[in-house]
Amino acid sequence: MEQLSARIYSKREKKIKIMQFGEGNFLRAFVDWMIKRMNDEGVYDGHVVVVQPLPVGRIKDLAKQDGLYTLYLEGIKDGKVVSEHEVIDVLDDFINPYTEYDKYLSYASLEDLNIIISNTTEAGIVLDKDDTDFLNTPRSFPGKLLAFLIARYHHFNGDMSKGLMIVPCELIDYNGQRLKEVLNELAKIKRLDASFIKWLNEANEFSSTLVDRIVPGYPKDEIKTIEQELGYKDNSVVKGEVFHLWVIEDNPRIKKEFEGASKANLNIVFAKDISPYKERKVKILNGSHTAMVPVAYLSHIDYVKEAVEDKDVGKFVKLLIFEEIVPTINLDKDDMDKFASSVLERYANPFIKHELMSIALNSTTKFKTRLLPSLLDYYHKINELPRKIIFSLASLMVFYRGKRDGEVINLQDDEKYLLMWKDLWQKFDNNVYSIDDLVKQVLGKVDLWETNLNDIEGLGELVSTFVSDILKLGMKRALKKELLQGVKR
Repeated sequence: MEQLSARIYSKREKKIKIMQFGEGNFLRAFVDWMIKRMNDEGVYDGHVVVVQPLPVGRIKDLAKQDGLYTLYLEGIKDGKVVSEHEVIDVLDDFINPYTEYDKYLSYASLEDLNIIISNTTEAGIVLDKDDTDFLNTPRSFPGKLLAFLIARYHHFNGDMSKGLMIVPCELIDYNGQRLKEVLNELAKIKRLDASFIKWLNEANEFSSTLVDRIVPGYPKDEIKTIEQELGYKDNSVVKGEVFHLWVIEDNPRIKKEFEGASKANLNIVFAKDISPYKERKVKILNGSHTAMVPVAYLSHIDYVKEAVEDKDVGKFVKLLIFEEIVPTINLDKDDMDKFASSVLERYANPFIKHELMSIALNSTTKFKTRLLPSLLDYYHKINELPRKIIFSLASLMVFYRGKRDGEVINLQDDEKYLLMWKDLWQKFDNNVYSIDDLVKQVLGKVDLWETNLNDIEGLGELVSTFVSDILKLGMKRALKKELLQGVKR
């Protein structure tokens, strides 16, 4: 069986307009797929040069296949199961800057290049104050990018029209703004001249982004079956879910560059402020994930799909999202409902086995960042306690007891929180604390919550009731009781 390459797949020739830092699964299943879709629809006309951000990577593997790879998109869309695949053909050149530094810098003189895209992980956009030797390959991503921008500035003699659109996809808040700040700090450390710093800030445009698509990656357990189906070998197959969302901080240049996205049926949103979309994702997707884990796991469910398909747990998650989280977010209700429905479809994706215990990592902090804001916003806006969110808090407390009937739960969290929960439950088991005492202690952890939750009228009493029900009745019966209580109300 022949390996996928330009010998067996006819690859189009286009000008390279995008430099991409990162060759991993996510960018290939997300941004590169979008570029191909826009090329296919005739609303964009450009290809990509890929820069390997670390000394070890997959540049050579991609080059062997002439940048071609197969993308599988699988999931549920509009209630229907979708499984489709296509060859992505937008990657034209590959650079390992650690061994090809001159080649890397030579791309700074490319007239047609106008976009930089990156995904170097959350640890990529950091300031390395000692990363200042640009005669050799800089260690950090900001160092490499600054060296590249310096080369472009000098080649075009400071021409303000030769700046780039810089669109980072790293999962940190305001990634574009942060990258710009780090570049400026590094430029000052290097004592670069004022004219370059002016060009850096005024000729180049930095757009913060929010990206959303689950990408399981290379399907190693299925690759033999997949290659039989395809009829060729492909060492760079990647799988992703059908859902996708790319929110890009609006500016005229980037909006014009990707103005054909809607014609290609791409879910790219240009927004003056991306924070409401971040809030929506964190509260609905991440928040419901975190709320689901202890409720479902203590109901003897191990996977997300099984959780949303369970009659009671599925109903609990749906009510929590639509009745208690959605009302706290200041976005168009129809858009909110559409996004919330897409989240439930994603949870039911039959192609992804998403373990609840993998989501359970660091659940103490996750509750604070993902669910506590909804709890407080709902309470202040509706003037009522959000019972489903509070039930999930009680479930989390019981989850951190570390027992599922006779089975020990492999709790994974910051050591200080594991010690906190262990101490609290030992005092309960030794009759030092009652349930009320336990709950009061948890709610009063100001160093954790950054507020004393005991000050919220009725919260401690309701949490104690839920904890008591879960311990006495078991999770399944306690959940049924709460769902019936909701019907009575």
